Amino acid sequence: MYYTLVSYWRKVEGGSIVYRMSPAKPVCPVLHRAIELIGSRWTGAIICVLIRDRARFAELRAAIPEISDRMLADRLHALEAEAIVVRTVVPASPVRVEYELTKKGRGLAKALDAIGKWAHRWSDGGAKDAASAKTHVARAERTSARGTGRERELGATPRSSGRSSS
Repeated sequence: MYYTLVSYWRKVEGGSIVYRMSPAKPVCPVLHRAIELIGSRWTGAIICVLIRDRARFAELRAAIPEISDRMLADRLHALEAEAIVVRTVVPASPVRVEYELTKKGRGLAKALDAIGKWAHRWSDGGAKDAASAKTHVARAERTSARGTGRERELGATPRSSGRSSS
């Protein structure tokens, strides 16, 4: 099934406005699928948490208190199926499972940052929080720089091979 966008234009004829539909153009199915995936409830929040660093299930649950365990598991499974998140089993006692964004998932940092800027600009009656937006941009750039050789340039710290236990 394809969805279509319909635009309207107006023409003034003798003082009256006539609305006409322009020819419908099909929406790109790839774009539609991406928007449906990222726009699913809680998915954006999960990705935002994982942009900061890898996390265990309980850490994700704590960072997003309104999400149920079942919904979190479903969203992680969907993101894993799309190769946006990778699930790693750490062989320790007890066994730990960690979730981390793949390169494909880290590619969403700039898109989510743009959405964050938009939200800050248009929420609360158009009030802007420029300092917060700059912080989000810097964090996204540092995160996306990991593993690209640009860590020093942007002040990012390379990922360590294991998590420190605190």
